[in-house]
Amino acid sequence: MRSISNAIIHHKKLVVVVFLVIAGICSVLLTGVTVNYSMTDYLPENAQSTQAIGILDTQFDDAIPNARVMLRDVTITEALDYKAQLAAVDGVTDVIWLDDVADLKQPIETLDPDTVGDYYKDGSAVISLTIREGDEVRVTTDIYAIIGESNALSGSGVDMASAQNLTGNETQSATLILVPVIILILLLTTTSWLEPVLYLAAIGISVLINMGTNIVFGEISFITGAVSPILQLAVSLDYAIFLLRSFEEYRKQTDDVNEAMRLAMKRAFSSVTASAATTFFGFLALVFMKFQIGSDLGIVLVKGIVLSFISVMVFLPALTLTAYKLLDKTRHRKFLPEFKRVGNVAKKLRIPALILVLIVIVPSYLGQRNNDFSYGTAKLAEGSRVSVDTDATNEAFGRETPIVLLVPRGDVAREALLADELESLDHVTGIISYATTVGAAIPDDFVGDDITGRFYSDDYARIIVYTDTADEGTIAFSTVESVLNTAEDYYPDGVYAAGSSVTMYDMRTVVTADNRLVNLIAIAAILLVLLITFKSLTLPLILIVTIETAIWVNLSIPYFTGDKMVFIGYLVLNTVQLGATVDYAILLTNHYTQHRREMGKFQALKLTFSEVFESILTSGSILALAGFALFVTSTNQIVAEMGLLLGRGTLLSMGLVLFFLPAALTLFDKAIQKTTLHSGFLRSDKS
Repeated sequence: MRSISNAIIHHKKLVVVVFLVIAGICSVLLTGVTVNYSMTDYLPENAQSTQAIGILDTQFDDAIPNARVMLRDVTITEALDYKAQLAAVDGVTDVIWLDDVADLKQPIETLDPDTVGDYYKDGSAVISLTIREGDEVRVTTDIYAIIGESNALSGSGVDMASAQNLTGNETQSATLILVPVIILILLLTTTSWLEPVLYLAAIGISVLINMGTNIVFGEISFITGAVSPILQLAVSLDYAIFLLRSFEEYRKQTDDVNEAMRLAMKRAFSSVTASAATTFFGFLALVFMKFQIGSDLGIVLVKGIVLSFISVMVFLPALTLTAYKLLDKTRHRKFLPEFKRVGNVAKKLRIPALILVLIVIVPSYLGQRNNDFSYGTAKLAEGSRVSVDTDATNEAFGRETPIVLLVPRGDVAREALLADELESLDHVTGIISYATTVGAAIPDDFVGDDITGRFYSDDYARIIVYTDTADEGTIAFSTVESVLNTAEDYYPDGVYAAGSSVTMYDMRTVVTADNRLVNLIAIAAILLVLLITFKSLTLPLILIVTIETAIWVNLSIPYFTGDKMVFIGYLVLNTVQLGATVDYAILLTNHYTQHRREMGKFQALKLTFSEVFESILTSGSILALAGFALFVTSTNQIVAEMGLLLGRGTLLSMGLVLFFLPAALTLFDKAIQKTTLHSGFLRSDKS
């Protein structure tokens, strides 16, 4: 370590320049990183909806309808003209209206009124569209230009376009809220106006490098893009704080700033490594999710922790030594008190805290296991055009959630029987297939390829089943099961289905299975790190119970308030809160065990609090505010809920570390002494 620190100190200006150049390059590379907004792309390859989408992509020109246009006050002729204009938009791959299911050469009064009512009623028409994946923003803009302000556009493709327009701005908004608040907190806890700038520079550069190096993946998920920069900044800021505070302490012992930094780097290395390791393994657990959006987020966060560690241990020392004279010139008095008596408060509250945790731990554990979950991402902003258009279309024509069935080709009569039975199912409002549109009696050889191509590939027949359910929920999932079971009765060798409700159905299956695996990996990995760090059998268990209790309380709140939770947020937060906040418990426990070798347990507790209270308060406040900033600024349901859970969970973790953990440490003091290798605890408790 000494040779490395000597090299960094000797070449400090070169180190600063190299990091700035790399950051500049990564800021350019960042513009080439694509953000993927499709949850479907992150399902496992063996999920049946993923296989169905693969078949649709390779064997059919038309995908799943994902948008609806409602035209107000139009005639049949005018609706057909609009349909032609919509079909001509580049990126619209399929358009379905009344003329596709009925012969409009006949008087409309002679047609089946139920069929007509699904597409045209009270002078309004609703047209189903398929917008090509990846072109949502441009295509919706073109469609708005065609239909104007008086008509409505809605659907999952439109929701995705809205999310793409908002997410980048929302991440910037969260950053604009968070950075000034972080600076204010750091100014209150530091003694130089420049010091917060150094912290943010070191971590900010690592965030920029992390996001730019995502170019090697080609694309990242929208959740990763929104969450990872802010989470990396908030979680790893501690590393920089610890290094510079060590530097300030050693400067009081020596006039040689290079020697002070060398000693600070040596001291910080082991502490920052231990802190980064727990966060690293907590985030690494996400990589094992079968639902690959967790893996996507986990890889970027793990890479971010490594880069933050390198930046703090290499770039920050060089930057600080380059600017230390300016650091000295911008000194100010410390605004916060020393918190010398806070240990007395912790001592008095330890028993009430212990009793409170014993009361809430079981209900919280059971509550968080019985939450009501949702699995989607969309949360339309109230009053937005997308929200207003969706409500208006649903009110006029009912909700529409299509399911695309793929069955083996070759038996049109069986397709007709299947279509009849599907149409009799609850919540099925219509069927579009070759048998229902062209007729089972007409051989497909007699019909042009432009028509048969919509329904048949070489191997499969495509049947669109329209339902009136939401994308997810008990009714939606039972409808998906009914459709699949009915189709399998006719085609026992296997059928495939795709659509937003089918995707959510598969997602529920996959992420539920992910939950136990990811949690076990995270807990086991962090337990191992704690075991190595403390060389104790009891301390790792006490620390894990402390943070896990905070997690259970956090995740049980929606159960007791009767609110739904987004399962992805629930799953990710389980590991993120553990990995991000166990550091507070490590910091407090480290100081306690060191002082316990020289004094009684209550004296050690009081001294520990005077030393770590401010650090935990500073770090926890920053992480909590990072979460709340995401919650306030994001209209995406997953990102917003993850932000709320992170903010609230961090405050809960802080509370338990500051009040329950001291109670546990003093209560189990003798057990810790006996189960810790070379504990060296002072046997006579003089407190």
